[in-house]
Amino acid sequence: MSAPTDPVIRVRDLRYRYPDGVEALRGVSFDLHPGETVALLGANGSGKTTFLLHLVGLLQGEGEVEICGRRLTRDALGFARERIGVLFQDSDDQLFMPTVAEDVAFGPRNAQMAADEVDRRVAYGLREVSVEELRDRAPHHLSAGQKRRVALAGLLALEPEILLLDEPATFLDPPSRKELVEVLRSLDHAQILVTHDIPLALALADRAVFFEKGRVAAEGSVAELVERYDWR
Repeated sequence: MSAPTDPVIRVRDLRYRYPDGVEALRGVSFDLHPGETVALLGANGSGKTTFLLHLVGLLQGEGEVEICGRRLTRDALGFARERIGVLFQDSDDQLFMPTVAEDVAFGPRNAQMAADEVDRRVAYGLREVSVEELRDRAPHHLSAGQKRRVALAGLLALEPEILLLDEPATFLDPPSRKELVEVLRSLDHAQILVTHDIPLALALADRAVFFEKGRVAAEGSVAELVERYDWR
């Protein structure tokens, strides 16, 4: 039996109330372990997005959040954001440079890495998502599926430990969706998948967490939770 590993994300009794009085999180506890993919399921307004915003320090409620063993405080925001990559639902929100290679290089350059290290990171990111042939293309000329993989390459170039995926298959046709699933399954990063797309969750997630009214109502396999809550 392998030894247990410490979680890369550890949350305990997280609570948050918006200024208008809405109680969005009501004592959420959660662990994400290295190499694990967890789907966050639940209706709109159940607390999933508020929860994610706490993981990257955009909101700060009551309770404890640890990222890679370090308590998430204002002083630790840089540390946490180096370890978490966020893939947005709309890739156009992440792609803005003249070429694919420049887009993938943006993060490493912004981190003031040496030129040879930037080149290494770009090659790594493009290779991991199988888009090397697109490096000199303009991102706005790409298909939705290609854009999604290029956006992911830009995250991987920063070598995060954790990926947060917000409805990553939105706007993708079936072939592009299949390619994205294959890429995500090939990665060894810990991943949190926020989605209403049950087939996608079934294809990617090791387990699922069901949010309801700001609480974690249940945990289990995707199939178990879909059947229990009749949630489609």
